Amino acid sequence: MYRSETTVRVRYGETDQMGFVYYGFYAMYYEVGRVESLRQLGLSYKELEESGVMMPVLENKSKYLSPALYDDELKIVTTIREKPSVKITFEYEIFNGSGKLIHQGETLLAFVNKATGKPCRPPEHFQHVLKPYFG
Repeated sequence: MYRSETTVRVRYGETDQMGFVYYGFYAMYYEVGRVESLRQLGLSYKELEESGVMMPVLENKSKYLSPALYDDELKIVTTIREKPSVKITFEYEIFNGSGKLIHQGETLLAFVNKATGKPCRPPEHFQHVLKPYFG
């Protein structure tokens, strides 16, 4: 299992009329968690795409526990529980500045060959970097 943490601060434009983070922005927070999680491993989406592999989202799940508010600093904990194959699942827990769990989410992505549009296995480097976390 691999786990990472990153933080974001809620911007005014991400809130609705009630002052809560608009529900659609949680998918963006997932992306921040995912990209930074891979970056902490020494992987980058940009390099992955340059090598000919895309990672489209197949499923996106959200569970809202409490609202996030303007200017809150949010901690995004991103977890990969299972070794990726042609698909990879990311789980997210979002905590507010007081450490309260306010949101849970999950995304399922596929590895896709850019040239053919067909599913493929993760690049060797990707698999190698994650190997220590999955025995």
